[in-house]
Amino acid sequence: MSQGELKKLVIKAYKDDKFNDEVANGEFTTLVNPEKYMVAYKPEYTEVQGQGTSGGQPKFTKIPPQELDLDLLFDSSGVIDGKGDLKNGIIDKIEAFKKIVFEYKGEEHKPNYLMIKWGALLFKGSLVDLSIEYRLFAPDGTPLRANAKLKVKGTIDDDLRIAKENNQSPDLTHYRKVKSGDTLPLMCHRIYGDSKYYLEVARVNKIMQFRKLKSGQEIFFPPLQKFA
Repeated sequence: MSQGELKKLVIKAYKDDKFNDEVANGEFTTLVNPEKYMVAYKPEYTEVQGQGTSGGQPKFTKIPPQELDLDLLFDSSGVIDGKGDLKNGIIDKIEAFKKIVFEYKGEEHKPNYLMIKWGALLFKGSLVDLSIEYRLFAPDGTPLRANAKLKVKGTIDDDLRIAKENNQSPDLTHYRKVKSGDTLPLMCHRIYGDSKYYLEVARVNKIMQFRKLKSGQEIFFPPLQKFA
């Protein structure tokens, strides 16, 4: 692509969180590129109060997935691209867009995974909020223009997240998702270098059936000094 050539924002839908299995007809290209987008980072802390003190000392626990806020314009008035459709308006366009980003998938029991690409932006996640504001109407009330506001929560592969954090110290808080073949003693050995803490981890997470962990289940591993 030559420098300065217009590139449109694209949203592609996938069935899996590895972004390998594309959804048929699951690609949306915006009519007009957004004026702005916002990526939110929200580190989480716990309030740890020292013995004999009146105040709490915030303690870092984790950085949850990022969130992307994005506004998209839909228009069938013909003002923007000269291709007006005053009879049908934007209803069909909105419905097709909702099928890509919002429609519930029975097999996966959740909406599609989304990859959003535009310039330097490459964001992978799932829709958590969608609101549509209708702003222009034909004389018969048919919507001709709308603004869609999306909030997408980022999805990061657990192995990639661990590699990016490069953070394996047993003295730090860890969150791990159970993978096929994982056991609690094995996961404790990876984190602490010793499997003996598995009963304490089970207690902290209120896991009653620690021999039957569910794939995808997230488990909290406290800092090692908590067991001292």
